Amino acid sequence: MYIAGLVIPAPEGKMDAYRRWAERGAAIFKRYGCLEIVESWEDFVPNGSQTDFRRAVAAEEGEKIVFTWQIWPSKESLDLAETKMHEDGVLDDFDEVPFDAKRLIMGCFAPIFVMGR
Repeated sequence: MYIAGLVIPAPEGKMDAYRRWAERGAAIFKRYGCLEIVESWEDFVPNGSQTDFRRAVAAEEGEKIVFTWQIWPSKESLDLAETKMHEDGVLDDFDEVPFDAKRLIMGCFAPIFVMGR
């Protein structure tokens, strides 16, 4: 199991547009081997005293935080899928991205403990 995670600032009024964009992307990722994707829209994101999700992505007034993760079989499967998706051009033809992609945070993680799966 290998996890790709993102924190994204999205305009508050674009939740439906974001969901449509995410659903389209999830269908593509599934075809290339992604096992699961969870897209989460801010419900409770408190301000921290030193750091927090908002500061991490320089969220602006009127933006909500999206927390999303993808579960892949392995790092190698994600690497191969990304290469193949770019070669196939399936990521080039997306409609307008409903958030400022320059401010998202993305990282990949190798699990060290899993409960419940």
